[in-house]
Amino acid sequence: SFSANLQSPLELVPLRRFYNNIYNNTRGKPLQSRKVTEKYKQGGKPSLALVYQAVQALYHDPDPTGKERASVWLGELQRSMYAWEISDQLLQLKQDVESCYFAAQTMKMKIQTSFYELPPETHNALRDSLLTHIQNLKDLSPIIVTQLALAIADLALQMASWKGCVHTLIEKYSNDISSMPFLVEILTVLPEEVHSRSLRIGANRRTEIIEDLAYYSSTVVTLLTTCVEKTGSDEKMLIKVFRCLGSWFNLGVLDSNFMASNQLLMVLFQVLQRDETSTNLHEAASDCVCSALYAIENVDTNMALALQLFQGVLTLETAYHMAVAREDLDKVLNYCRIFTELCETFLETTVRSPGQGMGDLRTLELLLICAGHPQYEVVEISFNFWYRLGEHLYKINDAALHTIFRPYIQRLLHCLARHCQLDPDHEGIPEDTDDFGEFRMRVSDLVKDVIFLVGSMECFSQLYSTLKEGNPPWEVTEAVLFIMAAIAKSVDPENNPTLSEVLQQVVLLPESVHMAVRYTSIELVGEMSEVVDRNPRFLDPVLNYLMKGLREKPLASAAAKAIHNICSVCRDHMAQHFQGLLDIARSLDSFALSTEAAVGLLKGTALVLARLPLEKIAECLSDLCAVQVLALKKLLAEESTNGKSADPTVWLDRLAVIFRHTNPIVENGQTHPCQKVIQEIWPVLSDTLNTHQADNRIVERCCRCLRFAVRCVGKGSASLLQPLVTQMVSVYQVYPHSCFLYLGSILVDEYGMEEGCRQGLLDMLQALCMPTFQLLEQPNGLRNHPDTVDDLFRLATRFVQRSPVTLLSSSIIVHIIQCAIAATSLDHRDANCSVMKFVRDLIHTGVANDHEEDFEVRKQLIGQAMEQHGQQLITQLMHSCCFCLPPYTLPDVAEVLWEVMVFDRPTFCRWLESALKGLPKETSGGAVTVTHKQLTDFHKQVTSAEECKQVCWAIREFTRLFR
Repeated sequence: SFSANLQSPLELVPLRRFYNNIYNNTRGKPLQSRKVTEKYKQGGKPSLALVYQAVQALYHDPDPTGKERASVWLGELQRSMYAWEISDQLLQLKQDVESCYFAAQTMKMKIQTSFYELPPETHNALRDSLLTHIQNLKDLSPIIVTQLALAIADLALQMASWKGCVHTLIEKYSNDISSMPFLVEILTVLPEEVHSRSLRIGANRRTEIIEDLAYYSSTVVTLLTTCVEKTGSDEKMLIKVFRCLGSWFNLGVLDSNFMASNQLLMVLFQVLQRDETSTNLHEAASDCVCSALYAIENVDTNMALALQLFQGVLTLETAYHMAVAREDLDKVLNYCRIFTELCETFLETTVRSPGQGMGDLRTLELLLICAGHPQYEVVEISFNFWYRLGEHLYKINDAALHTIFRPYIQRLLHCLARHCQLDPDHEGIPEDTDDFGEFRMRVSDLVKDVIFLVGSMECFSQLYSTLKEGNPPWEVTEAVLFIMAAIAKSVDPENNPTLSEVLQQVVLLPESVHMAVRYTSIELVGEMSEVVDRNPRFLDPVLNYLMKGLREKPLASAAAKAIHNICSVCRDHMAQHFQGLLDIARSLDSFALSTEAAVGLLKGTALVLARLPLEKIAECLSDLCAVQVLALKKLLAEESTNGKSADPTVWLDRLAVIFRHTNPIVENGQTHPCQKVIQEIWPVLSDTLNTHQADNRIVERCCRCLRFAVRCVGKGSASLLQPLVTQMVSVYQVYPHSCFLYLGSILVDEYGMEEGCRQGLLDMLQALCMPTFQLLEQPNGLRNHPDTVDDLFRLATRFVQRSPVTLLSSSIIVHIIQCAIAATSLDHRDANCSVMKFVRDLIHTGVANDHEEDFEVRKQLIGQAMEQHGQQLITQLMHSCCFCLPPYTLPDVAEVLWEVMVFDRPTFCRWLESALKGLPKETSGGAVTVTHKQLTDFHKQVTSAEECKQVCWAIREFTRLFR
């Protein structure tokens, strides 16, 4: 066995004795999780009996804490070196399904993540052992076979010495009919694992494998064909064959001419045409056809196979109708997937030559037949195709083409309007959070994207005329209003009598109509705010209509959202109604509003407030804030009298939205009208922050509120600077909430250019950095606190942008740079972006000669920093982008490399060469990761680049070698 080849620190006990021990220990005895747990604590290699007991506890212990302990312990075991040997032995024992599944899964996991632990001389023994196990366990359970097949596939991909693994496996097992299921399983997962993210085999090895698989692909297809001939009536085997074929199609290695004339293609379509095909087989065949269609996306180079698939799919229309007649929704969905994939594959052909050859418009007819199915889930499958078709036609912008496709889009819109209808017995407003509500939102998005083909105005008028001329039932009216709301904004509001008429009629709707109709009509009014802005005579009737809605619980949030829209678009006209808005804001909690709707109303009110005459703003802002301030004061008073803490976040969020959107135009030299109000409110915010300083969520909301207050008045908040910074620093020493760092970055942004504030802000930075570094230096500190990393480097970046010399001359800069270098490997989108931006901006201050008098000083300081940290930075960056960071971060890395290179190209060339020499040249499986030529080519591409995007392209290509 493979485990005998492992140099283990403990001598192996003969397997039979192990088996007897386990059998005697566990036969007929209930497992005591406590006893097991005590044994779990033993160090060194655990006995097989103990592992077996833990697995039993994991699956059968009635006590959840026992299960949890077993799970944690087994997880530790899987990460240890002993896992190889123990899982191999458990598979030999074949005791039961649970222990074998655990062992097979462990084996797969170890090969995926810890293959480097094994010395190369054990690889052959591991392969032989796994093949023995899969043969011995093939009848125990399909899930065990799948896990072992994955283990074998992952081993084959990493083990460079195992040449022609497909050929070896087929030669070894194809003549034994009982081995066929596991052989086909290995051949299914092998192509799937080639692009697995769990395996970092690198582009060179991946290319080698794909070429190898392409070479043997026809052998595999021939094997599958033979398999179908031998076991034609065995449905399970046929499903396996289709899954396997689909897997090879997905990898894109099958010869399309060979496949075009292959028997398997005919079998696939026969299965899909047969009415009696079972659900599982039908799904497997559908998946396979979809994979084939996806594989020939480049139709011109796969003409023969494209034609076969095209003609084959067109024959399925009758089968679709049969499935509809039998109300077999699973099959209907499968056919719709196939028709959609057909349309996606032939999209460019259809747009290039509509109605000719494989641009045959019967493909669109198939999708519209599906759109006519009563279940909305069917049409939803095709949405992505309609988006793409709209996008293609929009880019081409050819009127003749639009004319050809317009009737299809009109029919689609007609179907969508019908699908959006609520049930006639529906009560209350439309739900927007259930599946049907989400479907309607997707319809709304799709309609907005394709409406240009039909013409917004034409469509809007047609929809309106169906309401005006007929007397449709309420659910039809509601669906038509819903589609009208989706396109209202794309209709030109200039001198448009239809829009005016619609608005007039909607606000006259009686209260007796169905609640859902009133709800959607309110949404439509909100979407027509541009029309109200052009026709101010409508403002009063519209506001009266929305106020009625605001007073009714089911309609209140929709009405609030519509009022917010009208405030945003009609700010100048709404100024005369400010007192009304203020009255609503004062009694906000008397309306049944969602949190979001209440905040939206305040936002609308603040936008209108900013358009009032300057002398009125202070008083009105004070009135608007008063309700929230009083509520906060009340909470603080209750806290001090009865010691109970109440949640102030609702009031803080409302204040934040008021400050954020009150942006009056203030001329130079004028006192900001909001300054006095914010100074008056500060003590309450300060007390709230102190009271809740241990609660991260509330502190975050306090900081957000203060951030918008500071942004609102800019330099006018100077009197708050000293007390605010003092409080931030003092709380942060005890409770290091990262939002204080973010708030610090806002203060630096506002005051960093002021000579008199710089030293104070630097003291703040240094005081905040000490607890931050202590937090990040803990084990896994960077990974466990990405928000702190993000906010720390936002703060540092603001300093670089506003006062670089102050920062670069300080003693703290060395520690910040070292922290940044360590954090470049952090795989967290926002945190990594902030780190890279800091490093890039820092170096850029020594590059950008902005003719400021401090440029030479900056250049000298950056030179000193680079001399000290440059090599370490470049080495760490190369290591991070090869082994730690996802591809989307690479443009940021490229910008840093570019700035270093622009600053000092000769030195950068040496640093990069040294960093590249330190990269591993081979994988643990013996495959070449990167050749000497690839290293020198990359070095040359980067160092001779004339713009940053060339560096980015080079890194993208290079890092693929390590993924």
